Amino acid sequence: MLRIERSSNGNVIFTLSGRIETEGVDELQRLFNLETRDHHIVLDLRDVTLVDRDAVEFLARCETTGIKLKNCPAYVRDWIDKLARIFR
Repeated sequence: MLRIERSSNGNVIFTLSGRIETEGVDELQRLFNLETRDHHIVLDLRDVTLVDRDAVEFLARCETTGIKLKNCPAYVRDWIDKLARIFR
């Protein structure tokens, strides 16, 4: 289960905790679509415990569109980096 908390300090910060799976990806995309274009989005992944392949692909796409990943767990960062190398 994924928990999403939104805060703002000039940027819009979504603090995520729990598991990011396909359903969570869909919900995050819906929330991103509600934000205005002049806000920079940050995903704080400090309390993320598990991600599936769809989530990793989503996070990789987020970075390519300018969304910052904060406190990204090392295993998630490694998986994102491996995907990036494949798609270059």
